[in-house]
Amino acid sequence: MTKREDIPGSVFVFGLVSFLTDVASDMVYPLLPVFLTQYLGAGQSFVGLIEGFAESVAALFTLFSGRISDRLRDRSRLVLFGYSLSSLSRPFIAAAQGPWTVFFIRFSDRVGKGIRTSPRDALIADSVAPQNRGKAFGLQRSMDHAGAVVGPLIATLLLATAVKDLRTLFWLTAIPGLLAVALILWKVREVLPEDRPIPEKSAVKLKMPHGKLRVYLAILFLFILSCSSDAFLLLRARELGVRVVFLPLLWMVFNLVKTVTTLPCGILSDRIGRRRTIVIGWFIYAAVYAAFGAARTSGHAWIIFACYGLFYGFTEGSERALLADFSPHHEKGQTFGWYYLVIGLGSLPASLWFGWVWQSLGAQAAFFISAAISLVACVLMLLFMVRYPSARTAQVSLA
Repeated sequence: MTKREDIPGSVFVFGLVSFLTDVASDMVYPLLPVFLTQYLGAGQSFVGLIEGFAESVAALFTLFSGRISDRLRDRSRLVLFGYSLSSLSRPFIAAAQGPWTVFFIRFSDRVGKGIRTSPRDALIADSVAPQNRGKAFGLQRSMDHAGAVVGPLIATLLLATAVKDLRTLFWLTAIPGLLAVALILWKVREVLPEDRPIPEKSAVKLKMPHGKLRVYLAILFLFILSCSSDAFLLLRARELGVRVVFLPLLWMVFNLVKTVTTLPCGILSDRIGRRRTIVIGWFIYAAVYAAFGAARTSGHAWIIFACYGLFYGFTEGSERALLADFSPHHEKGQTFGWYYLVIGLGSLPASLWFGWVWQSLGAQAAFFISAAISLVACVLMLLFMVRYPSARTAQVSLA
């Protein structure tokens, strides 16, 4: 059980903001691949382009917003701007008449995420003791995933009862998005910790990571090359026979597993080490992608999606806590920025090659290649643990 003295109220507020934002986002996301391919005439390659490019460019913003946030007295201003940009742009997917319109709207949504994410994670990391970081990030991510459970459930209920048009459903996502922005305005303010230096009014300079952090990010980049957009998993489920009306429900099951496992796995990382839980998660990922390649029926899709949620449960809180362990207090924003930049730079080629292989060689080949790449990353992570043993809370400077 999460104790109040371990987790401050600000973490719960960020969790609620993430919950509302994901309600809005996941009313759209499980239906977006079908909307692009069946309503707007896009192919699998374009789905890979739109998801990979948006995530990669957004990652550039996570690096710069993280570094800028280290120079601000109140990081919450960047957090507010990022959430506002996403919440205001996302509903306009409903007005799209072609794939490229969705491309630019999705791009704007992800830029908002890029601007807010590093400052938000730095705020969370500064608000808790090092030994509770896994728990704090696990709680925030579990509340985020709870929104990803409720959003598809709302979408399914609306499509089955009151709403027959996807465009109307997309417009309705403005409601939870604006509630999230209002909550930030009402509740989120930063109080600088005593050991964080007063920000200097000097030019923003980026420092390349080195040491353990550089090695870890290099291994992470290889793993991300196996991580194509989850939109392909939804397309695969549709290919296996899952009906369109049930895609949000399938996405809900996936996020329900993420919700119930992220906090316990974050606490587990506080006890057995971040890297051990990350390796477990990466092995699960490899197994899931291999299973998607071998799947034959819609029933297989439901089972594999549920297992896929375990990957996020083991890795999301653990990876963020590991970064906080590796970073000095005055560079946390930048550290998270490098992390999200690596993810973004890997996401574009990952989604592009996956979509190309799918169209050229079929879904099986794409999923099996992804599983092989992720297994190589798992082996490298095990070697990393041998080369840099333990020291879960080591402070590694980016200078």
